[in-house]
Amino acid sequence: MTTVTVLSGPERRRRWTSAEKLRIVVESLAPGASVVEVARRHDVHRNLVTAWRRQARTGVLACGPEPMQQQDDEVRFAAVSIAPDRQPLTAPSGSCGAIEIEFAAGARMRITGAIDVATLTAVVAALTDGRPR
Repeated sequence: MTTVTVLSGPERRRRWTSAEKLRIVVESLAPGASVVEVARRHDVHRNLVTAWRRQARTGVLACGPEPMQQQDDEVRFAAVSIAPDRQPLTAPSGSCGAIEIEFAAGARMRITGAIDVATLTAVVAALTDGRPR
């Protein structure tokens, strides 16, 4: 037997309280639970349950001030800080250095004296066919 929900009045959409949304989200996060099955049980589209899960993860959807805790099997992001650019190391004037690079394809490159970074980058890219190593 199929159940049909009739919405009367000018409002054609159902309104879900935060508590109802959280209850459905918690149910969808249970081990072995399927978002599709949970959505079907509550007569909600699966995309809406997925959106609620995202909101709960980010703290937008919460009963209290704390965002919902993530489960151990969920993907998490690590905090990242970007370090400032370092100044290139330069050899003191009058000294002579040498760089020798042997590529897997057998090509060999030897550079002596002052090295221009842009030129070196272009040469390495040409010898590796532009593939990063």
